[in-house]
Amino acid sequence: MTDIADRTTILARTAQHVRTLLGADTSGHDWWHIERVRSVALAIARREGADLFVVELAAILHDVADWKFHAGDGTLGQRAAAEWLVRQSVEPATVEHVGEIIGHMSFKGAGVATPMRTLEGQIVQDADRLDALGAIGIARAFAYGGHAGQALYDPDIEPRAHASFADYKSNRGTTINHFYEKLLLLKDRMNTRTGSSMADARHAFLEQFLARFYDECAGRS
Repeated sequence: MTDIADRTTILARTAQHVRTLLGADTSGHDWWHIERVRSVALAIARREGADLFVVELAAILHDVADWKFHAGDGTLGQRAAAEWLVRQSVEPATVEHVGEIIGHMSFKGAGVATPMRTLEGQIVQDADRLDALGAIGIARAFAYGGHAGQALYDPDIEPRAHASFADYKSNRGTTINHFYEKLLLLKDRMNTRTGSSMADARHAFLEQFLARFYDECAGRS
């Protein structure tokens, strides 16, 4: 088993590695997204009694090669994380566990289940989803929409409940539709009691924002 001193070094090296990779990102998947997910995941893990080392590694590495920015079969992030951890001499069981978490992290459409087998995976997934809610989630949604060339809002384009990951990946809807296609669904997909409790207020803020948005579009305020 990796000792505490080694774990501290591995975490510091991994954080610096990911910060270098994502430092110039402008899509809402930058280093500070990683830092927020890491902080929230560790807070949940302490409450839920999870393995802090696995949680922190998976949180830091979860967007190292996100499918949204890389063509392929969707396993690139999992493989990139595993290769990095092997180079850091992390024990194989931990490499496998972190890779499994990263491989099952992403939301893949309203009609697609994304279960996590382990508590550690459930926690990192909750933390990542919490960063897609509330004020930060709204800011990130519009940052990504601009990055992807999406229209902000078009009342003639209806939200879609994507039945498959392929359908979700090919979606070219608006940023406002993304609220209905993903963000507003996340509260009921939290895995842990702690994550679910934290999601309530952030979800409510999304609803408040949308109500205000439609009022302003209609000239009511």
